[in-house]
Amino acid sequence: MATAATGTMIEQGEETVHESGTATAAGSFICLDCSVPVSLDHSEEMPECPNCGGARFRRASLFEQPTLTQVTIQADEAPADWLDRMRSSISEAGKYLALYADGRARVMRLDDGWSRIGRSAAADIRLDDPTVSRRHAVVVCTPERELRVLDDRSMNGIEVNGEPVDWSPLSDGDTLQIGRYRLHVIEAA
Repeated sequence: MATAATGTMIEQGEETVHESGTATAAGSFICLDCSVPVSLDHSEEMPECPNCGGARFRRASLFEQPTLTQVTIQADEAPADWLDRMRSSISEAGKYLALYADGRARVMRLDDGWSRIGRSAAADIRLDDPTVSRRHAVVVCTPERELRVLDDRSMNGIEVNGEPVDWSPLSDGDTLQIGRYRLHVIEAA
């Protein structure tokens, strides 16, 4: 099998291999090591695989249907008391989502109205992972101060407290599963 380097990609037989850290066109790519799909915008470089750390990808076929059954992303090991520490760090009354991912905890305030969650750069809460749709969910804080979540036609759906939902109320202590991410609802008085 002959290989010829062409700057950002390598030709291997009939297949073009794209390597991480190089500029490439927008589209969907598949990791050659673990088959995890990665979607890129025009200005993004090819990343390392978020699942296995692999550096070689091929362009995804229009006829492939990648699903979560191909993904085996390892869950982050969160410290046992991280959520309690996040709760105690909130000094202003309001509704929040807390998340532990990539080795750190984050708290996001939910303002009145709609907060979009997804992989898109236009999302209010951006979760950049192939298990998250570009427009995955919307959290709504109603004028009555009720909190609700809506599945925004995502590929993998959403769960509240382990149950699949399309439209559901959210309360203090609830967990919202979006792709590989578990977000925790906090209502600070």
